[in-house]
Amino acid sequence: MFDYYRKNRTRKIHLFSVLSFALIIFIVTFSDNLISNFSSSHSIAFVSKSSSQQPLKSTFIQKPIFSKKKETHIIKEEELDDHVNLVPPFNLTVEQRISWFKKNLPKFRILKSSTLSRQFNNRVNNFLNSRNCRVKFFMTWISPANTFSKREFFALETLFKSHPKGCLIILSRTLDTPRGSKILNPLIESGYNVISVTPELSFLFNRTPAETWYAELKRGNKDPGEIPLAQNLSNLIRLAVLYKYGGVYIDTDFIILKDFSNLRNSIGAQSVSTNGNWTRLNNAVLIFDRKHPLLYKFMEEFALSFDGNKWGQNGPYLVSRVVERLTEKNKYNFTVLPPISFYPVDWVRVPGFFMKLNTRTHSRWIDAKLLQLSGKTYGVHLWNKQSSNMRIEKGSIIGRLISDHCLFCKDIYDS
Repeated sequence: MFDYYRKNRTRKIHLFSVLSFALIIFIVTFSDNLISNFSSSHSIAFVSKSSSQQPLKSTFIQKPIFSKKKETHIIKEEELDDHVNLVPPFNLTVEQRISWFKKNLPKFRILKSSTLSRQFNNRVNNFLNSRNCRVKFFMTWISPANTFSKREFFALETLFKSHPKGCLIILSRTLDTPRGSKILNPLIESGYNVISVTPELSFLFNRTPAETWYAELKRGNKDPGEIPLAQNLSNLIRLAVLYKYGGVYIDTDFIILKDFSNLRNSIGAQSVSTNGNWTRLNNAVLIFDRKHPLLYKFMEEFALSFDGNKWGQNGPYLVSRVVERLTEKNKYNFTVLPPISFYPVDWVRVPGFFMKLNTRTHSRWIDAKLLQLSGKTYGVHLWNKQSSNMRIEKGSIIGRLISDHCLFCKDIYDS
């Protein structure tokens, strides 16, 4: 081939090279324009249907509320509340982490008071007093609003399917925004009682065992640890809000199956031993009266033993430690509910609840499991950390539970 070109005149070689280069430039330019035009006119999320095991990254997709310029501003504001990424570098000493924390304190917006947060108590009381709430629910959301996905929205749907006269208050700075209002509007317009409220942490922790600890934290005198601080604060916020108002705290990664109104002063066991005694409690669901002494003990333990380096230390392990140490359990008037109540599947096995195999044996197992859950299960914890990227397969346990307990039931198998 090269011998052939050598036999041709140099002029033809130059002409061919110029024409080839021009053609390549034309193709690249044309392709870029075509792709750009297609992208701008078809801004939708694509999900492959070829494999049910492929991780799904869809969220509760919202059309822009404002113009593009204003929407960009909102995203930047939410990024400031992305506490998952606001962590100190690894392998620092305690002194180095505290120094890092003091330097970065202005970035921790969750610790700051604002005009909106200072209205927290009035807004909560006005909301509750203006409604006849059969059950009071509280949730927290510390992540950006644009990460509140369909999966979380199904939790709200199932909550109100089981509690049409219930009230839900979501403690969240990022959902207490126009974007957050748009997410909740389908429920609000359908007459359900739900509101997002920016929390005022100084008020919530005032006159609790956590008050002094929080004051030192705000001064930058505490080691935040390597786990995102907001995640640990969420463990304390749920205790404080129940201590102030009473009711039910529940995580956003639940499917709620049954009315909670007959439950009082209860916490769920995550696991039990062979003789039926609990081995681990969990704080993903807490049901307590206002100023319950066990909540006080939980907050006291949080302030005394806070460790931001150990996952679960300030959450599930904390409530387990406190209850295990109680010498006069009857004095505290509370019930430990069995795992079937809220944790019928553990985090290791939860992927099986999202799958549907095309075998008779698996179909029978699903039917038997659903029958079991219809009995004594109030809600199913989805262990979002393990399951958030799993697609809900049609006919799976999770798919059928959501189908039976949702309100709007949109795009179940695209979540």
